[in-house]
Amino acid sequence: MAAYAPARYADFHILHPLPASLLNRGEDDLPKTLDLGGVSRALVSSQSWKRPVRLRLEDDLGEHAARTRMLPLRVADALQAAGYPQDLAAFAGSQIVRSATAEGLKTEENQRGITSATLYLPRDVLNDLTDLCIEYRPQLEEALANEIATQTAPAKGARKKPKTEAVLPTHRVASAIRRRTATINLFGRMLAEVPDAHVDGAVQMAPAFTVHASSPQPDYFTAVEDWAAPNEAGSAHLQTAFFTTGLLYRYATVNLTELTRNLNGDHEQALHLLRLFADAFIDVMPGAKKTSTAPHTYPHLVHYAIRDRRPVSYAAAFEKPVKHAPGGGYTAPAVTALSEHAGALNRLLGTRRLIGRGYATLHNSPVEHLGTAHAGIDDLIDALTKTAALTAGASA
Repeated sequence: MAAYAPARYADFHILHPLPASLLNRGEDDLPKTLDLGGVSRALVSSQSWKRPVRLRLEDDLGEHAARTRMLPLRVADALQAAGYPQDLAAFAGSQIVRSATAEGLKTEENQRGITSATLYLPRDVLNDLTDLCIEYRPQLEEALANEIATQTAPAKGARKKPKTEAVLPTHRVASAIRRRTATINLFGRMLAEVPDAHVDGAVQMAPAFTVHASSPQPDYFTAVEDWAAPNEAGSAHLQTAFFTTGLLYRYATVNLTELTRNLNGDHEQALHLLRLFADAFIDVMPGAKKTSTAPHTYPHLVHYAIRDRRPVSYAAAFEKPVKHAPGGGYTAPAVTALSEHAGALNRLLGTRRLIGRGYATLHNSPVEHLGTAHAGIDDLIDALTKTAALTAGASA
């Protein structure tokens, strides 16, 4: 029996100032909020930040994935572009999901047969599945003709519509759907209908929230009518938008053990993905309302910690809302709160499972309890990756 190897985690803690912005809103079109510590805070969901991070990583790696329920429709579109008649292309697209498993994937027939579950797969899988349909065109034509004949045959009493049989080889369709990209290995994939397609995510990302009380702020605006009648003043559009401002605490962790396992033990690729993720998580902003708010700020402080056995969030440092400094501003009090909480946790937990840590900041003076001070983000990511490299073999 192999010896037990505890999981290793790379924790990221960020204090990020936010100007007037609307990065994330709910179904009521208002900024998302969170009640924490007896006060309302501005909230940015993990999903709204995770997607632009994923897209940045895909661009960096040159490999793109797709979250979609439209696979059968996109296959049909590709086949029509390749010369298939519309009815045969649509039938072939439906056969992709019918042939994916012994029973077929669940679909929504009232929505043109899209899949009930969202698939997460490499974009170039579309080419593989289109080529497979072209290879099996004679079988698809025969199956479609039989289906049409069955549907037009005289009915004898009330008969249940016969179940469509799979035409394409299940092992090849399922193999294509099971394929992964680096981002799938990072963020995971839930697809219970296809055996062995599920991937446990190595990245865990928390919703970001302001470290202090923050309420949505109204912004009444008008859009002037440029082609109004002479001597007639008017507006083409009147509305009140809402914005949020504040200092966010952002947290994410990467399970280095899980990531290495997802990569079949490839430590070098795991470290490469860790470096890319660190850069993207620090650098990327959600793009909502960017043309009207341009909220392109950069984190004030970034702290990392490599930990053994379990990750540790510092969110509790801000359960009590931070008060602004006497001269104004939340940044300095928030840095103090983060530092004091980190020190308290180190006293409580000890540092036996804290493998390495460091920080980079715009703060004028050193920050206690956060480890080595790095001159900039590049130095911090280099140190993070080197520390992770020292532990990579032990965590596999």
